[in-house]
Amino acid sequence: MQRYDRPAIGLAMGLSGLAGFVDALGFLSLGGFFVSFMTGNTTRLGIELAQGRLDGILLAGMIIVLFVFGVVCGSLAGHAGGRRRQAAVLAFVTLTLALSAGLDTLGLGIAAAGVLALAMGAENAVFQRDGEVTIGLTYMTGTLVKMGQRLAGALLGGPKLAFLRHLTLWLSLLGGAILGGFAFGQVGLYAIWLAVAAAACFTVIALFLPDQG
Repeated sequence: MQRYDRPAIGLAMGLSGLAGFVDALGFLSLGGFFVSFMTGNTTRLGIELAQGRLDGILLAGMIIVLFVFGVVCGSLAGHAGGRRRQAAVLAFVTLTLALSAGLDTLGLGIAAAGVLALAMGAENAVFQRDGEVTIGLTYMTGTLVKMGQRLAGALLGGPKLAFLRHLTLWLSLLGGAILGGFAFGQVGLYAIWLAVAAAACFTVIALFLPDQG
């Protein structure tokens, strides 16, 4: 994160907030499965396998496969976007979220939540260099580890505020999850349309930002 300028970090914060919002919707609608946090779903898959619950095995497996497929699709969309790679990835995310919202409108709630995982996988391709993700937008374990490392560095005489970018990214995801939990309590998965609007706004913003990968 230290290699990115403030506009790029601002975009990353907004997208992490979006991920938290969407993940909260998915978690609440799927009864404890995530649409952006595959470590948690892998643990759930292991538990479902150990207890022999076929429905849980299929659901966890489906979400993980869709998330990985989303990463593939996001990377391909970014490649096709050329100089506007970030905007191309976000356009794909927006369309996928709209598809999810449409499925929910048709009464296909489980399918809608599954497509959310596809969108969240794709979102992780926004910040990517040489085929590697440079900022994880939908999962915070690595971010918190780096924040801890920056804090340790500060105690050893390094930059005192280097941890702040990691902290703000984590807080963005937390804030998005709070809003998502509240929105779900008010309108259920209709709140996906709010995510669609936010993703569309981020797509437009990305068009006017230098593509830093």
